[in-house]
Amino acid sequence: MTAPEYVQLKAFARQDGVLLALLWVSSFLLYIMGLSNQMLGMAAIILMLYTPFFVSGRLAKFRDYGREGLISFRRGYAYTVLVFFYGGVLFAVAQYLYFAFMDQGFLLSQFSRMMNTDEARQMLQQYGMTEMMDESLQQMAATRPIDYALNMLTINISLGFILGIPISLLKQRTVLNQQQDN
Repeated sequence: MTAPEYVQLKAFARQDGVLLALLWVSSFLLYIMGLSNQMLGMAAIILMLYTPFFVSGRLAKFRDYGREGLISFRRGYAYTVLVFFYGGVLFAVAQYLYFAFMDQGFLLSQFSRMMNTDEARQMLQQYGMTEMMDESLQQMAATRPIDYALNMLTINISLGFILGIPISLLKQRTVLNQQQDN
């Protein structure tokens, strides 16, 4: 890969990383709102599961418009990993800002409220998990916003390395399919 090709790859990956971050932020916001509305929670899950299809579509656009229809597995894999990296960094920043300045304990209080219902308490007691759940809620309360953000950043980058393999295999094209006119 030449230097201009690498610059092109990073430029496309940065742009698509921003779009991926917007997808993840939308999913995260729907998840937060979905704690009180199940339909929004389902929409958050659907957006989250859409991630590999979204990145696959963006890789196909990069292949067709930026690479004139050809892309190797290695270049496609590098692009995919970079998209997840850039998207993960922006999403981590958004999550940090949410937990540091906007959440004010809302997420923890929602989890605590769910665990303190009669049904949840009975279930936790049946499985002997009451003490473990209380400890988990205490740990969540002690977790700093930067820890949440760094944890999600690590997960998203790792996801890029894993999902990059099938996405790149499916979208690689080393020979153009040209129709010849007779």
